[in-house]
Amino acid sequence: MTDVFALCDRLTDEFAELWPTDATYAGIPGHDHRWPDHSPAGAERTAAALAGMRRRVGELGEPPDGWHELAARVAATMLDLALEEYEAREHLRTLNSVDSPIQDGLEVFDQMDTESREGWEAVAARLEGLPQFLAGYREALDAGRAAGLAVAQRQVLAGIDQCRTAAGAGSSLRNLIGELGEWGGGDDTLAKRVGIGVEAACEAFGELADYLEETYLRDAVGVDGVGEDRYVRSARQFLGTTIEPAETYEWGWSEVERLRADMERVAGEIQPGAIVAEAIALLKTDPDRAAASRDEFVRIMEERQRFALAALDGTHFDVPPQIRDVEVRIAPYRGSLGAYYVQPSEDFSRPGRVWYSLAPGQEVVPLYDEVSTAYHEGFPGHHLQCGVQVALADKLSRLHRMFVWYPGYGEGWALYTERLMHELGYLEKPDYVMGLLSTQMLRACRVAIDIGVHLDLPIPDGQPFHPGERWTYDVAVEMLRDYATLGDDYARSEVTRYMGWPGQAIAYKVGERVILELRDELRSRQGDAFDLKDFHRRVLETGPVGLDLLRERVLY
Repeated sequence: MTDVFALCDRLTDEFAELWPTDATYAGIPGHDHRWPDHSPAGAERTAAALAGMRRRVGELGEPPDGWHELAARVAATMLDLALEEYEAREHLRTLNSVDSPIQDGLEVFDQMDTESREGWEAVAARLEGLPQFLAGYREALDAGRAAGLAVAQRQVLAGIDQCRTAAGAGSSLRNLIGELGEWGGGDDTLAKRVGIGVEAACEAFGELADYLEETYLRDAVGVDGVGEDRYVRSARQFLGTTIEPAETYEWGWSEVERLRADMERVAGEIQPGAIVAEAIALLKTDPDRAAASRDEFVRIMEERQRFALAALDGTHFDVPPQIRDVEVRIAPYRGSLGAYYVQPSEDFSRPGRVWYSLAPGQEVVPLYDEVSTAYHEGFPGHHLQCGVQVALADKLSRLHRMFVWYPGYGEGWALYTERLMHELGYLEKPDYVMGLLSTQMLRACRVAIDIGVHLDLPIPDGQPFHPGERWTYDVAVEMLRDYATLGDDYARSEVTRYMGWPGQAIAYKVGERVILELRDELRSRQGDAFDLKDFHRRVLETGPVGLDLLRERVLY
């Protein structure tokens, strides 16, 4: 009988072969020079490989303990969901503003080794292979277009804009030439390879932009919503549970109402007599409440990470020694704004990193909403969560640690930790509490907008905001400006994201909801014996799982 952990070790290597860019993000060595094959023929081979993997998992015998059972269930569910996507032909319409091969073809270079000759050889090889990678992706899009599976016009336009940026003089790919020079360990041959590779890659992005604009756009649909069936299936991919859309939509609006009342209260604490808009305007414009430069912002965020880890290690969490450091970096601007996290490599030689994408030319960074974001992306949010996951080699399979991710679990945990840090007293100013409430409001608005747009639901009649009206792009942008206090550019970027990535935006609040319910359930069961640190251990030791499985594991 094959041991599930041994099988998952082999499956991890096979996944890395199929998706080498994912291997780079996971920090699995040996694949940094390659690209996945997104062409229709490549997708057929991938789907066949996944089906073979699923059969092998199904042939495993009875698990000897709970950890073996978890490994088998996680592997089986991961493969089932992946195969479901291929059966639904989603691979023929992977075009949106944040999670498609367009972004993959740019962002993966941020995670590559640029401190060694071997690393730069891989960069050069990957640059040389990028035109073929984009050509295969274009074949898939064309097959989807021919099959009547073209995506919405808004996502095509976003793709065109991002491809034009990637092809232009300000392309982040062109930064690689300067980075090679700064490293200083190259020679003329390597420099020539990188230079020619950059030009060819930029040209390939320009050609893809031409194709999207001149050919694909003609068949793009005018409606942003995807309908209930596709939405519920997509949400299940992100959540690991099946939602009831109408109930979740109603709950999302109740969260909007609760948070709005809290924001009105805190506005008066920031400036007596102020309404929310006035308090936010002060927080955004007061130079004493901002970092004066990007360098200062990075320093402040790094200090916040160290402060949080020192305060909570051993009291509310047990922090593995391998993750007692987290890097903060500014990401090259590529058309979308916000912060994100990349987990440490498998051997921890690459630390976990929090990346911030700021607006072009932005130097002054208001801090009011960045403290809770630091907790979300770094410690005790994604950095602790992902670091524990990678470190649990004795309990979680390699496949589980390296390649499994559910936003419902991951983003739900990170959002939970924002609230937790407020509960524990680590949002020490009303400014930071307002920042927390505004980011929580953003996630609540996402539930209303995402479900409302994709299922064409009316805004509830009892709401003061466009009661009874149907959602449009402009109405959604208005909500993010007025309720979540986003600037116009950020609000537009966010709404475009939701419309092209159905079901992902709700994962934050839905996941947080489940984690809070689990905490309440355990506290109710255990009474005075309830231990918050033990609860956190239970959640984190599951690793990334669907919300249904999380309930089982935490409440066992």
